[in-house]
Amino acid sequence: MSRLPTPATIADAPAVTHPQLEAVHRQLGSVPNLFRLLATSPAALGGYLGLSGALAKGELDARTRERIALAVAEINGCGYCLAAHSFIGANLVKLGTAEIAAARAGRSADAKADAALRFAVAVTQARGHVGAADLAAVREAGWSDAEILEIVAHVALNTLTNYVNEVAGTEVDFPAPVARAA
Repeated sequence: MSRLPTPATIADAPAVTHPQLEAVHRQLGSVPNLFRLLATSPAALGGYLGLSGALAKGELDARTRERIALAVAEINGCGYCLAAHSFIGANLVKLGTAEIAAARAGRSADAKADAALRFAVAVTQARGHVGAADLAAVREAGWSDAEILEIVAHVALNTLTNYVNEVAGTEVDFPAPVARAA
């Protein structure tokens, strides 16, 4: 059970958030618990949706974004986000089981994606205090400065949802992810 109440329906959320939650419903076919929980604070929901929407129009492709989400969720120990992004990774952006497992470990079979993930892991673990070698490695793999900034922004976006879900104890409404091998 969630430690912060999650509105059961769109109607139970603050009225000002109804249009945003209805848009989520149109896009996803449902309104996952995270969105209804965030709707408890219209500012939190608006902030999340604003940043998420802006980054979706950025340079990073959906597969890279999902890989980053998986790596960050694994580091932050967010079961909700691991379940959500494993589902999205497999079903919407078509990452294979091996690639999802690799992303959770901060790696990828694709060399360029691997560099992005290694950088995202460094940013997450060092709380932004990455070294010059980390920055050089991601640049050498072909990521532009704009894309590097988007990687950092995705780390921040995913850290936000990880922390919200862990503080709230959000009930997971996605299939459980495959357990990582030891």
